[in-house]
Amino acid sequence: MGAGHSHVLFSHSETGVHRLVPEAKVAATLLFIGAVVATPRSAFWAFGVDALLLVGVALAARVSLLRLARRLVLELPFLAFAFFLPLIGRGPRVDVLWFSVSESGTWGAWNILVKGTIGVAATSLLGATTTVPELLGALGRLRVPRVIVEIASFMVRYLEVVTNEMRRMRIARLSRGHDPRWIWQARAVATSAGALFIRSFERGERVHLAMLSRGYDGTLYRSDPTAIVVRDWALTLMIPTGALAVCLTAVLVR
Repeated sequence: MGAGHSHVLFSHSETGVHRLVPEAKVAATLLFIGAVVATPRSAFWAFGVDALLLVGVALAARVSLLRLARRLVLELPFLAFAFFLPLIGRGPRVDVLWFSVSESGTWGAWNILVKGTIGVAATSLLGATTTVPELLGALGRLRVPRVIVEIASFMVRYLEVVTNEMRRMRIARLSRGHDPRWIWQARAVATSAGALFIRSFERGERVHLAMLSRGYDGTLYRSDPTAIVVRDWALTLMIPTGALAVCLTAVLVR
């Protein structure tokens, strides 16, 4: 499964973190994020400890911190929303330079910034140490609904196909001397998006008919049960356990 597709997020390396059972890493990541979300937003030191835990795992997995930082670009839309919270928030206001910002809005922006950044970093680290087929198999063994696993599998399989189709359409447009870059040229981009949707839909129908002709019965991925490796689970759960301890300490000393 996943043959012929490049694992963009995966960092090829032979480390102990990479060899851990995938379902343990998925469960540990979810538990770690849950502990971070439950941490009081005013406990600045706690988020520093959580970040150090991630840095330790990244170093053990030989994942470049610079590469990990570049993947944080995924949270830019949320950061853009958080940027305006201090300006539009209600409640008591304080003066910062030339602006009057809301105290509650500033706390909300900080909450989104720090927890979102740590959460994205944790999931990026999971993707850097686990291939997509391993992740899908882990979701199946963790009893995630089969429909969700198969939708994710289709998305992974054909995301690269659609991306390549979009690249070919752009090359065809450039070969005809048209390269829209300004807002008043958005019509060409919108037209290309519509054509891409139609081509993707038609290709999806052809693929589905081909699958039916080959005996597709509604089950795309079958997850074979694997033995529970106690050592892997124990090692993997050390990180969320540490984050949970930090969270409880922050709650008690607040």
